[in-house]
Amino acid sequence: MPLWTRPITVEQLNALSANTAVSHLGIEFTDIGDDWLRARVPVDERTRQPYGLLHGGVSVVLAETMGSVGAACSCPEGHRAVGLDINANHLRGVSSGWVTGTARAVHVGRTTQVWQIDLTNEAGELTCVSRITMAILAPR
Repeated sequence: MPLWTRPITVEQLNALSANTAVSHLGIEFTDIGDDWLRARVPVDERTRQPYGLLHGGVSVVLAETMGSVGAACSCPEGHRAVGLDINANHLRGVSSGWVTGTARAVHVGRTTQVWQIDLTNEAGELTCVSRITMAILAPR
């Protein structure tokens, strides 16, 4: 049974990100499952730190984007999802190619959600693990 409370498509999610930090960094959504989202970011001149590796902050932007979108698409109609806390453990540097994230809900409650986001390089090796806690706000 799908987690999503409304129909969503990759095209809709990418259009929603147009002209934002997400699109400026080259982040794009690629796949949607019944209870997961997938997106990727290029490792290029926009996203590398001075030592030639993917900037850790960009990994966090990818993770927060995916967790936030997942929460927003799985909360009741009219509710909003806003970030409370995010953490990331950077496990392996990446100097080129793409980093792909997969976000899955750990907890979907009435007032909070927790999402786990695993980032991998093109070889499928884990590069970063992140967890975001979202507050679910009822309409005013």
